[in-house]
Amino acid sequence: MLKEERQAFIIKQINLHNKVLSSDLSTQLNVSEDTIRRDLHELAESGKILKVHGGALSRSFHYPFQQSEVYAKDSKKEIARKVIQLLHDDMFVLVGGGTTMIEVARMLPDSLKCTFFTVSPLVALELAERPNVDVILIGGQLSKSSHINYGAQVINQLSEIRVDLCILGTNGLSLADGMTDSDWEVVQVKKAMLKSARKTAVMSIAEKLDSIQNMKVCNLNAIHYLVTDLKPGSAALKEYAKAVTVL
Repeated sequence: MLKEERQAFIIKQINLHNKVLSSDLSTQLNVSEDTIRRDLHELAESGKILKVHGGALSRSFHYPFQQSEVYAKDSKKEIARKVIQLLHDDMFVLVGGGTTMIEVARMLPDSLKCTFFTVSPLVALELAERPNVDVILIGGQLSKSSHINYGAQVINQLSEIRVDLCILGTNGLSLADGMTDSDWEVVQVKKAMLKSARKTAVMSIAEKLDSIQNMKVCNLNAIHYLVTDLKPGSAALKEYAKAVTVL
């Protein structure tokens, strides 16, 4: 594989999953970690990614307020429009972080009267702009890579609430492995969020369907709604629709 092809693959994986590890890329591309590190250094120098210890981050995820940087922005807006259909007045809603969730927050109608809990300071700031929304930020240690609060303090706070709906993004979703992620701390927070909710909606752009990350969050049957940018009748969603309600 040519260097240009290899680096294009790396950028695609980073855009899809927000964060990648050098060791995983080395295995996927069948090259040495030194080669991957050189690729990541070049991509970071050109401003296409953010290099961190052991891997790299997506610029769109790290700087979500820079609109031009957001990957698959139109798809995420379509997902946001569908998610809002699940919301109504007087609901208690628990939400995660990520660029799709920020699109949801920006699209909320001013008339909506809800209470939102979130582990994401960035999402909390967006939600606070809505005039009839109450926002409760669940505090803890801030992850520099995922921009959500995590740790025992967060888990304890989540165990004390009960919400009508939990809305989460995902780094991987498949029929066999369910929802998966690549960050241990994020997985623990997402598991606690699931336990706090009567129903759960998972948002995923079509490109993330049938992808698997290293750590499991939950089986597919723990999810009530799957919200994608595809039409519900799409062939890619046929098998998913047997397990969850597809929007």
